[in-house]
Amino acid sequence: MIAFVNATVLTIGLNNRDEVLRELPIRLIKMQSAVKAARSLKTERIDSVISKWDLDDMRDGEFLRRLRAVKPTIPTIVLIKGGDISEEIAARSLGVSAVLSEEIEDEHFLETVAAILGLAVPSSG
Repeated sequence: MIAFVNATVLTIGLNNRDEVLRELPIRLIKMQSAVKAARSLKTERIDSVISKWDLDDMRDGEFLRRLRAVKPTIPTIVLIKGGDISEEIAARSLGVSAVLSEEIEDEHFLETVAAILGLAVPSSG
């Protein structure tokens, strides 16, 4: 069976947390650095961005603030520290598409990304 790619998703700072997304018909571009991700946004057609709130090279949501300033319509998902209300409020105030805890279960993470991209979630059996 041939899988058709329906979207290109850029992830930043998720380590291997994004591996579950390979179940979706997407092209996954994985970055650890916000600076490299910003370069990628200039050279690639990106349909959605998933990022940790605190990145090694851009803290306190700075990458997402910059992204929302230049590409306000791109669907964006942010992962915050579990239970950190100040991060959640700050992230929601940016107008991101979804705010999730870093401890979110894989199934819920997959469902959220699929919903934002308008994709069907693969059945698990």
